[in-house]
Amino acid sequence: MDQSLTYMEENMTDESFLEKVKLLIQMHREGLLGGEVMPEDALIGMVPDAEMPNVLTLGMSLNYQRNSFTLWEFIAQAYHDKSTRWIFHPRAVSESSLDELRLALLQYRVALQPNRHPEIWRKVSQGIAQSSAKGDVWGLLESVQFDVAPLKHIMQATRKSEFPYLSGPKIFNYWLYVMETYTGVKWKSRELITVAPDTHVLKATVKLGLCSSDVMNGTADDRKAVAEAWENALHGSGLAPIDVHTPLWLWSRAGFPPLSTK
Repeated sequence: MDQSLTYMEENMTDESFLEKVKLLIQMHREGLLGGEVMPEDALIGMVPDAEMPNVLTLGMSLNYQRNSFTLWEFIAQAYHDKSTRWIFHPRAVSESSLDELRLALLQYRVALQPNRHPEIWRKVSQGIAQSSAKGDVWGLLESVQFDVAPLKHIMQATRKSEFPYLSGPKIFNYWLYVMETYTGVKWKSRELITVAPDTHVLKATVKLGLCSSDVMNGTADDRKAVAEAWENALHGSGLAPIDVHTPLWLWSRAGFPPLSTK
């Protein structure tokens, strides 16, 4: 973290950096970054609002070293098929056999690894089902009053083993972001949601001069340093780190067009 901040301080003032960030956000709002279709958009019109939290959450638990666009297309197909829709109901998954779950997940390639992926899906489902009387994701969120701080403590500390992959910093923060985007949840302690530093976010962070190119190695420490650098850079700015995630992602994906709204 300190190295990243030092790098930024050597290359620009905080004020000039924030001007670039605000311009990038404005470009996103005005549709100037292209590529507005996001991977999770595959669920729009396919999954009703009431079931979106479960589908997003369980799908996100396998969003690791996968092509995100392909994964969410497979998830939409599995949901569309009434015979496999049950895999998105945490309580039903918890009560199913692992063999039954494996067949359903492999049918539409939601799972690619026949052993590990179904085990993860089932474990996360059990963690969700045991979190509230409702036995679903919304019940879990209600149990913490939609507050990121206690949710983070549960999923990344006291009950971390119940939420494999989903509890990891990259996927956890991105999950919070997509929940806000696609379910309309209003998070308390929203400032605790960091950027989810995938390859595009790492590239854009370096391009803006916040961190040196050393972070492009993409190790866990590199990603942590980038997330912390954004937290510190935006502190007191009125912006939450997650506000810059999609603009950064799209900017990189578009090949870094010049920062301008003209």
